[in-house]
Amino acid sequence: MSATKTPAPAPERKRGSGVKVVYDLLRDEILDLVLPPGSPIDEVQLAERFQMSRTPIREALVRLAGEGLIDTLPNRSTMVANLDFLNMAPFFDALTLMYRVTTQLAAQNHRPADLEAIRARQAEFAAAVAAQDALAMIATNAAFHAAIAEAGRNPYFNSLFSRLLDEGRRFLRLYYQSYDDRLPQQFVDEHEAMIAAIVTRDTAAAERLGKAHAEQIVEQIQKLMVGEKRLEIPL
Repeated sequence: MSATKTPAPAPERKRGSGVKVVYDLLRDEILDLVLPPGSPIDEVQLAERFQMSRTPIREALVRLAGEGLIDTLPNRSTMVANLDFLNMAPFFDALTLMYRVTTQLAAQNHRPADLEAIRARQAEFAAAVAAQDALAMIATNAAFHAAIAEAGRNPYFNSLFSRLLDEGRRFLRLYYQSYDDRLPQQFVDEHEAMIAAIVTRDTAAAERLGKAHAEQIVEQIQKLMVGEKRLEIPL
């Protein structure tokens, strides 16, 4: 399985694109746990890292704060937001609902081009599982389900589902890090069953498979959080 990555060097950028460069890179590092929850965020260090003034750094941090990914403390210091364990239950309820409804709508409303996109994303996901690349698995899984949501043709569901999948990346990263063994082929097989239901426009099966797929992921993450992987704290 892939080891934890270190922050990447700043990429080359076009003039005026500084805010987006900082925002995109920091957002990925936060969601992939390269920057763990509680990590301090220092504007001066970021300005040196990205070789730019602090103005675009601050604008990028404001955007990240608006998404709940960083917090500004009373002493004006900034840190990566902690995982919101208190709101896990409503988050998982919303995530499960989106798996169900988007898969069902894809079975009802898809077009031939949608199936091509879904299958392409599934091939990328299967390759990530075969390579045992957890970060790629998370990203390609999100892309697969986003393609299904797109096939359902409801932009409001698309937007909400995309946000939920992004917010879930940190939980999924912890989950995949808990594997001592190979990452499961089971997810690839479940995706294939969902594709088959979508292709045949079997809306009932699509909804049922989407629900089951979400629930088993949620159950495993909840076990990780509260049961099987407790922290050992010496007294």
